[in-house]
Amino acid sequence: MDKHSKYMERCMELAAISAAEGESPVGSVLVKDGIIIGEASEKSKQLNDVTRHAEVLAILDALHKQESCEGATLYTNVEPCILCSYVIRHHKISEVVFTKSCGELGGTGTRFNLLSANDILSWKAAPLVTRYSIKK
Repeated sequence: MDKHSKYMERCMELAAISAAEGESPVGSVLVKDGIIIGEASEKSKQLNDVTRHAEVLAILDALHKQESCEGATLYTNVEPCILCSYVIRHHKISEVVFTKSCGELGGTGTRFNLLSANDILSWKAAPLVTRYSIKK
């Protein structure tokens, strides 16, 4: 078992919960020092709020439990969009691991490369971004 698999498995469990609730099937966990400090599933439709993406909610969950997410790793089963990428960068998350591209609004794409751009002077260095393949 590699270092990412147990966290990605939890993302997939959360994504299944989202899908069962009629949401986009996205789950996210935030890990620091090997401990899950925040987690969430997609809630945009249920809360009628486009900002309630799993990644944002996982970060908010962590922030309710501790002061900072700086240096943490965010796991998500779908590439963070540009909205989530902004939140990730703002909170100085050091690594992002995802399985599936989200298409034209993805934060690592060439058009809106918000997640991995290093030329935004008001932010520290971009997080390490890893595209993870789930082993079956």
